[in-house]
Parts: sequence; structure tokens; C-alpha cells
Amino acid sequence: MKRLLFILMFCFAGAAAAAMPQIELAIGKHRLTAEVASTDPERMQGLMHRRMLPENRGMLFVFREVAHHGMWMMNTYIPLSVAFVDEAGIIVNIEDMQPHTRDSHTAKKPVRYALEMNLGWFRKRGIGPGMKIEGLEKAPPPR
Repeated sequence: MKRLLFILMFCFAGAAAAAMPQIELAIGKHRLTAEVASTDPERMQGLMHRRMLPENRGMLFVFREVAHHGMWMMNTYIPLSVAFVDEAGIIVNIEDMQPHTRDSHTAKKPVRYALEMNLGWFRKRGIGPGMKIEGLEKAPPPR
């Protein structure tokens, strides 16, 4: 019974991920594809239970309200970096997050978005606070 439940949960997680819309984003000369989590269930699921994230792929969280949003890594198997992004598309701060932790990683100022990528993705490309993410207007509105 436990095995069946695990298989069903794994399938649901994959189906939820496959159903999320994707958009192309740019930060300077760097391009990426992001799945968009714009609903409460999508934001709650995030990248949980994933075993890998392809290079130049990530997840964009679109929040209903501008606030000091926070992220954590419960049930997340891959190390990630998260960029907290304001309404104008400007990166406020970037935090590195380790798998299976409940540490809260929080925006230093009120933000509308969070973009999760593989650990070190931003640093390796020289991307940091103050840089603008282009293409956010293509994201579905938060629901």
C-alpha cells in the first residue's frame, strides 16, 4: 500500500510539473526557460520531489501580493539558488539553498517573483542583485 501511494505521489508531482506553463526569460545575455508556478498548489509543490533540473531551466514563482516572501527546501532533492525579484523585474537578492532543509530564505525587500535555478547558476554567470530579468510580463498572472 505504501509503495502504491509513493508511486501515485511521484506521478502526481510529475503531472503537476508537466502542466505548468513555461516562459523564456533573459538576464543580460543569458537565456533560460522557466516553468511558472502561479497558483497556490503550484507554488506549494514547487520543485519538490524532483531529482534533477536541466541546465538553463528553472521555476518562476509568481506571488499574488508584493511582500517579503520566503522559500524553503522541504522534500526538495536538488540544491538550488533563488533570486528574489521585485515588480520591475530587478533582482533584490540571491540565496543558496540546500536540499531537505527547513531554513527560511527570505527576500530582503518586498518582491513579486522568485526564480529558482540550480545551485550556483546565477553566480557562475556573474548575475547578481540590481540586474533586470526580461520576459516576466509573459508569465500568467497569480491566482
